[in-house]
Amino acid sequence: MLNVEKARIDKVYGNEKLMPVVTALGTSIGEDFDITKLRYGKVIIMADADVDGSHIRTLLLTFFFRFMRPLIEEGHVYLAQPPLFKVARGKQTRYAFSDAERDKYIAELGGDNGQKVNVQRYKGLGEMDPIQLWETTMDPERRTMIKVSLEDAEKADEIFTILMGDKVQPRREFIEKNAEYAKDLDV
Repeated sequence: MLNVEKARIDKVYGNEKLMPVVTALGTSIGEDFDITKLRYGKVIIMADADVDGSHIRTLLLTFFFRFMRPLIEEGHVYLAQPPLFKVARGKQTRYAFSDAERDKYIAELGGDNGQKVNVQRYKGLGEMDPIQLWETTMDPERRTMIKVSLEDAEKADEIFTILMGDKVQPRREFIEKNAEYAKDLDV
C-alpha cells in the first residue's frame, strides 16, 4: 500500500492498490473529486485486528484524508472492528475484541470451577471461516463499526504529517509523548 503522505498525485493514479478503490467509489481524487458521484453510502475499511491491519487502516485513512477528504467530512468512512479472539465452551461462543474482554469471557464461560475454555486467537480475517466473518464483522445486525469523523482538520493534518511523513524525529517524539495511551497492542 502506498503511503500517500510521501507521494505525488501521479504516483497515486499509477498505484495498483489505490486505483481500484478510486474506480469502485466513482468519485475520482484530488481536485477532480466529486462527492455526487459516490456509488456507496458507506465506505468500510475492514482490516485485520493486529498491528499490520492498523497500519493498513492508517494508510487508507491518510489516502482518504489527503485525496478524498469530503468522504470523511460527510460521514461516509467507517472502520470495521473484527475480533481478536473466539472464546468457546460447548455450544457457547463469545468473540472478544481485546485481551480484557477475552479474559472476562474465559472467566464467564469457565464458571466457578474453572472448566476448560477454548480460546482461538485470530491472526487475520483470512483465518475466519465465512460464517465467523459474517457473524462478527459483516452482519449489519451484529457488527461493530466506528464512524470516522473529522472534528479538527488542522490537528488531523498535523498528525498525518508527523506520523506518515519523511521526518523521523517528530514521529519519535509523538510516539514517546503518546505511548502511555496505547492499549491492546499486538506485539
